[in-house]
Amino acid sequence: MQPVNKARWQIHFCVLLWGFTAILGKTITLPAMQLVWWRMLLVSAALLLIPRVWRGLKAMPAKLRWGYAGIGVLVSLHWLTFYAAIKLANASVGATCIALGPVFLSLVEPWIARRKFDPRELLIGVAVVPGVAMVVGGVPTDMRLGIVVGALSALLVALFGAFNKRLVEHGDPLTVTCLELGTGTLFLTLLAPLLPHAGPAFVLPSLHDATLLVLLSFGCTLLPFALALVALRHMTAFGTQMVTNLEPVYAIVLAIVLLGEQRELDGWFYAGVAVILAAVFMHPLLTRTQATPSQPELLGTAESHSVVE
Repeated sequence: MQPVNKARWQIHFCVLLWGFTAILGKTITLPAMQLVWWRMLLVSAALLLIPRVWRGLKAMPAKLRWGYAGIGVLVSLHWLTFYAAIKLANASVGATCIALGPVFLSLVEPWIARRKFDPRELLIGVAVVPGVAMVVGGVPTDMRLGIVVGALSALLVALFGAFNKRLVEHGDPLTVTCLELGTGTLFLTLLAPLLPHAGPAFVLPSLHDATLLVLLSFGCTLLPFALALVALRHMTAFGTQMVTNLEPVYAIVLAIVLLGEQRELDGWFYAGVAVILAAVFMHPLLTRTQATPSQPELLGTAESHSVVE
């Protein structure tokens, strides 16, 4: 098999594994705060076992470490709101909201990256509005708070994706991921007592939840991250984004098959999903660049991995 074709299959497998994060988030009975705390702790602790990560941390300038630490706070808030949206609504709603990440990125990246705004990106933002309206109208009233929280999560993934791009060439991918997730774990530990009804960050999970947390942390985070690092060597940024944009599709299909969520949602919801995904896929087509290499740092800490360009 040609390296490029093999890389495509690897990325598709990674995206499928990422699609399971929403399913596991719904299945794990822990509240969002404890779920995210354990996931970040397990992944960062595993990365600290790798000598390369320690070497990268020692070699990284203090100013850069603080920069990645700040991004880690955004990552923790993104994951917290993503899983909160799933708990407040369901996996399909959470996956749909996170599909808004590339749309938000097209709007916030020019400001953060200090580049000229492209009117085509505004077109993408406008195109997604009808889809959001249909999604809201297609869910039960008691799930609409989940949509609001999910949209906030998509904005956060766009923000940390844009900031990561500013620092993308200054750190080893594994080191950056460890630093961001480790900082996120510490931040959530301090934040938990301040949030009403969140409870302490440290709650010992049941055997059922512990098993799923290990699967989430290693099977849906570290494994696809490692595979993606290899596959991205043979793929363009455009090709990678077109594949990773499929993540919400996989998540929604899995939610239908495994959780039967189609019984909770009507046709307007799925029509809205189609409009949103059309806008998401339109973005790389309108702003296609073949020469820019894909950036693996953005793959390690997002639920929406379509923020890569």
